[in-house]
Amino acid sequence: MRIVGDYEVDDRRERLDLDMVWKFLSTEAYWGRWRTRPQVEAAVAGSWRVVGAYARADGQQVGFARAFSDGVTSAYLADVFVVEAARGTGLGKEIVREMIDDGPGAGFRWMLHTADAHGLYRQFGFAEHSKGWFLEREREEPLR
Repeated sequence: MRIVGDYEVDDRRERLDLDMVWKFLSTEAYWGRWRTRPQVEAAVAGSWRVVGAYARADGQQVGFARAFSDGVTSAYLADVFVVEAARGTGLGKEIVREMIDDGPGAGFRWMLHTADAHGLYRQFGFAEHSKGWFLEREREEPLR
């Protein structure tokens, strides 16, 4: 656990508020609104690592990120968010830092898909892949 101003950034899975995570992902995240509660629970349970951010005043969860990985060479960063009330505090940056630079995956190749926050991720070395090495099969419709 690390203190960041008025917040704590923590990778203890048992501290997560899955109600809060599911509520955010299913109502506010452009990438996850179609997810059901059981799908979010399964995704979190199957994640290699999770990071939460919590208000020091009351312990309420205000941010989240998860990753899946082979645990050896590469990882995929997913579901990064900070609730509206805690935005603008640098907390998103600290969540990403904890996940990719300060944890067991610091030496990994990291990947992610996102339509926003490119400036945040560029600070950690993420860039559009121009070499044509990355292939992707997109789903036409979300899993239900």
